[in-house]
Amino acid sequence: MIPGKYRSVSGRAANNVNCGLHLVIQTSSLPEKNKVEFKLNKDPPSFPGRLLQHDLERNYSSRQGDHINLVSSSLSSFPILQRSSEEKILYSDRLSLERQKLTVCPIINGEDHLRLLNFQHNFITRIQNISNLQKLISLDFYDNQIEEISGLSTLRCLRVLLLGKNRIKKISNLENLKSLDVLDLHGNQITKIENINHLCELRVLNLARNFLSHVDNLNGLDSLTELNLRHNQITFVRDVDNLPCLQHLFLSFNNISSFDSVSCLADSSSLSDITFDGNPIAQESWYKHTVLQNMMQLRQLDMKRITEEERRMASVLAKKEEEKKRESHKQSLLKEKKRLTINNVARQWDLQQQRVANIATNEDRKDSDSPQDPCQIDGSTLSTFPEETGPLDSGLNNALQGLSVIDTYLVEVDGDTLSLYGSGALESLDRNWSVQTAGMITTVSFTFIEFDEIVQVLPKLKIKFPNSLHLKFKETNLVMLQQFNALAQLRRIDQLTIDPQGNPVVNFTLWKYYVLFRLSHFSMQKINGTEVTQNDMIMAERLFGILAHVASSELPQYRLISILGDARKKQFRYLLESKGKKPGIINEENNDSKRLVGENTNRATLNYTTRDFYNEKLEEIKEKKKFCKTYVEDLVKEATEINMKNEALQKLWPQMFIELVRDAVIEIRNKNSYMKLCLQQITDQK
Repeated sequence: MIPGKYRSVSGRAANNVNCGLHLVIQTSSLPEKNKVEFKLNKDPPSFPGRLLQHDLERNYSSRQGDHINLVSSSLSSFPILQRSSEEKILYSDRLSLERQKLTVCPIINGEDHLRLLNFQHNFITRIQNISNLQKLISLDFYDNQIEEISGLSTLRCLRVLLLGKNRIKKISNLENLKSLDVLDLHGNQITKIENINHLCELRVLNLARNFLSHVDNLNGLDSLTELNLRHNQITFVRDVDNLPCLQHLFLSFNNISSFDSVSCLADSSSLSDITFDGNPIAQESWYKHTVLQNMMQLRQLDMKRITEEERRMASVLAKKEEEKKRESHKQSLLKEKKRLTINNVARQWDLQQQRVANIATNEDRKDSDSPQDPCQIDGSTLSTFPEETGPLDSGLNNALQGLSVIDTYLVEVDGDTLSLYGSGALESLDRNWSVQTAGMITTVSFTFIEFDEIVQVLPKLKIKFPNSLHLKFKETNLVMLQQFNALAQLRRIDQLTIDPQGNPVVNFTLWKYYVLFRLSHFSMQKINGTEVTQNDMIMAERLFGILAHVASSELPQYRLISILGDARKKQFRYLLESKGKKPGIINEENNDSKRLVGENTNRATLNYTTRDFYNEKLEEIKEKKKFCKTYVEDLVKEATEINMKNEALQKLWPQMFIELVRDAVIEIRNKNSYMKLCLQQITDQK
């Protein structure tokens, strides 16, 4: 009888099912040709039961010695097995041909009632000559040299098929074995699980010690309760959650490194026993509590019973893990939103630069005879940023469509760094920043913002973030050396980083020296991550020192004073206050005076006028010119009228003078009458 249940057992006693026969091949001295005699042992049968342990490496040691006959026929290349009537009655349902050095399966005639057949530990390469044993329920070919599963199509009653430790490379030809209960294929060369989906009654499947790299294609095994996959090369597991009756799963000694690769196990409601020992995942500190928190139904892990304390600890850790996941998810959303916003800002920037490039191209066509050098140090020159072309990713376009209008700029504070993306971010400088946050900011980064717009908020930056020492510029249209002049109005700069992307000025060989020269009063320490040396300062002075002298000497006095402004007043105040003081006191206050005065007077004449400010100045100058022209025209007109009147007076004056003299003589001719008239006029006036 075959046992009613096949279980995986570790360290537990196994009940044996006796199958009774062991054949010993002996050489016979009988005169008949081609006859071999076998002895049949009359001792109680000791054929052990086929209980599936983890490796299913059994050691059947029973021996039998009674004689049976195996006759070679001249009509066939296979030996023919013969047993006496008495032996057939005693062992009618079982036959063991274990350790008989067989290379082929013998022909077994008259044994139609056999139910258990054992061919263990032989050298058989092919399953054959058993198609007539249609009542067979257990077939054992353990430890042979079989390369292909075949010859089983007629064994429809077969319940146990043991093919462990052979050379099988593919699972096949099991279509008619729909009643199969136990299938042992351990120790073969199988690389893929296939052709078993129809085995709906299969309860035990052993594929240990094969070459499997993944587990899938298990649908249809609705009765499977035990699956042994130890000692393979498995990296991930799928479809196990579709096995409704699976209770024991053995995955020891594989290449599983993360729980994500076996996440389907968490959806299995029937699984109660699992092993992961010998996998990389089992070496991780989070291994045990991760498995327990995802598989609460487990009773045993790595052949050890799970305690309530372990479950409680796993639950606590699961809550902490969930909190971390939520925080991580939140951070991921913020990062994704940041990425999409920056991409949107970049797209808006590209469109803006394209429009500027198109306008500049049209102007160049209209005025091709008077090209302007964008590198000259002249505030009236407008610079053009070259258009950056290139297709945008389709997924990026879809994501950008979901952004609202407010996402066209981004303000981010990360530690001591304030990052501003897009021109709209400059408005954040008007916010009411906390003293702690504002004091913590030491680095300010500008990206996708026109430098001329940045210049307008530099005074606010100096006030809002007094400790800012490091400025970064990327995609800001820094195209001329003169633009660096605007940075002189800041309080202090220790480091300056100009990204080559979107800032053509860095292509100029001497741009760093000009920065060191113009901003020498800051005593800068680094430019683009490179330490500033004393030799750099000397070289900057040699290259551009004459420039400041020429600029200051060519300007008229009123223009120089208007440029210097407060700096000149502080210089004068310092000079006045220092008069009468002792030389020692003056020397001690020298450093303080330098801080008050700030930049050198000659360098201060090298300023920068933004394009918008320059345009405003042009409009103002035009208005002034128009007013002056009108005013002068009115003056000329008035002067002309006065001149015409003067010329007319000159012509009439001689006659007028004669008449005045004549009238005066006539009036005073009668002296008394004239006096009375005068007195009367005086009286009337009173």
